Amino acid sequence: MSSIYGDYENTLDIVKDKIEKALLDYQQDIFEKTNDKGFEHLSIRIKSDESMREKCRRKGLPEDDMSALYTLKDAIGVRVVCSFVDDVFSVIEFIRTIPDTEIVEEKDYIRHAKPNGYRSYHIILAVRVPYEDVYGNNPGTYYVEMQIRTIAMDTWASLEHKMKYKRDIPNQELLVSELKRVADELASCDLSMQTIRDLIG
Repeated sequence: MSSIYGDYENTLDIVKDKIEKALLDYQQDIFEKTNDKGFEHLSIRIKSDESMREKCRRKGLPEDDMSALYTLKDAIGVRVVCSFVDDVFSVIEFIRTIPDTEIVEEKDYIRHAKPNGYRSYHIILAVRVPYEDVYGNNPGTYYVEMQIRTIAMDTWASLEHKMKYKRDIPNQELLVSELKRVADELASCDLSMQTIRDLIG
């Protein structure tokens, strides 16, 4: 079976490398100016063929390149993990300046947490490259899903993700309320950490 990304698979690598280089250059620039990090961790991946096909089936979409590259906009996924909340928003402002890109969707789950306590900042970034896209446009447009969050938010999200796929958990309601309580406590810690950093200057 050929890749769900079809003839556009190689271009996904080019787009991924473009965004990765931009973020690493940002990291280097921050370090040269402040002797500090702009972020702590960066992970970037192209969703596997199997994973993308499974998502298409789950959403009732055809298993083809149009679904994978246009209808769904997370073939390329980026996660940026920062130490402080202010760093999260600095990274977001940098993303707005990356050449040949445009933020087409953003959701601020930091200022407006989900009911279960989930916090993160989500962006769908349209990236223009001098290669054909699934619509035959050249330059073409490809999409990148980005999550920017603090270490505390990332730790909580990882735990919640593991719990989501567990079956037959006893005291399910208690677990949900505990996760929400921990999310709020971690958000309070993030705020305190930011305050301490600001006091240090």
